[in-house]
Amino acid sequence: MGFFDKLKEGLKKTRANFTDGMEQIFNNYERVTEDFYDELEETMIMGDIGVKTTEDLLDHLREEVRAERIRYAADCRQELIMGIRDRMKQPKDAYDFEKGPAVILVIGVNGVGKTTSIGKLAANYKSQGKRVLIASADTFRAAANEQLTVWARRAGVDIIGGKEGSDPASVVFDAVQAAKARKIDILLCDTAGRLHNKKNLMNELSKIDRIITREFPGCYRENWVVLDAATGQNAVSQAREFASVTNLTGIVLTKMDGTAKGGIAIAVQSEVGVPVKFIGVGEKIEDLQRFNPDEYVDALFYRD
Repeated sequence: MGFFDKLKEGLKKTRANFTDGMEQIFNNYERVTEDFYDELEETMIMGDIGVKTTEDLLDHLREEVRAERIRYAADCRQELIMGIRDRMKQPKDAYDFEKGPAVILVIGVNGVGKTTSIGKLAANYKSQGKRVLIASADTFRAAANEQLTVWARRAGVDIIGGKEGSDPASVVFDAVQAAKARKIDILLCDTAGRLHNKKNLMNELSKIDRIITREFPGCYRENWVVLDAATGQNAVSQAREFASVTNLTGIVLTKMDGTAKGGIAIAVQSEVGVPVKFIGVGEKIEDLQRFNPDEYVDALFYRD
């Protein structure tokens, strides 16, 4: 099964929870009325599109209905899908960092699949022939280094680690020196995700940022947050919190397979203003792939 087929399969529950409800509304209403808009709004919010994104999409739809003089509800379907596509677009330079050398700081709370995602990202880039190194700078969580070492081994890449409780910035310093010496293309840095103590996290990330700026001038810089798609609107809240302590440049959405909350990809990109760059649809090492907005929308709305 290819990645797109896995995505379609993974979004089955989301289609049942959200898309099918929208299709019913388009079929049940002949004309565009206020009741039609109200039902669409309720279904979209229930589908984890989020209140703000839903309002923005429906405002856009109302404008198109007026401008195009659309009278029939069924004719609104394509307009709404196009509105969603527009909000899922990624900036042209979204993947420029792949030219390397690049340092990617990966953040996220425990349990979202951060360690697993780093391992899968490493394997993904290694398979493309890139030189990859992992820095295990989450020295706060017990066994974080051991878990990441297992994934590094599976991905076939080297790892620079530090003892539990040691200074994360010193691990990143060592990893940056190694990356320069070995001419590494992608340096993936695991970092602690202690949202309950934002001040410590902010200080830690600021210190790491200063070290990379000083020691690795000219490299591409990325800060990605890993979010569990199955947590719905909670994922949007986490993204906002992390965006308040660092300059987020990307989102990695895990556990998109089998969730009824797959609409969260629309909400998080639209409301946080940060592009989704990778999505995970399974447990296998190849089941985390670059996010393709058009494929996502097709998997969500088209059955064939």
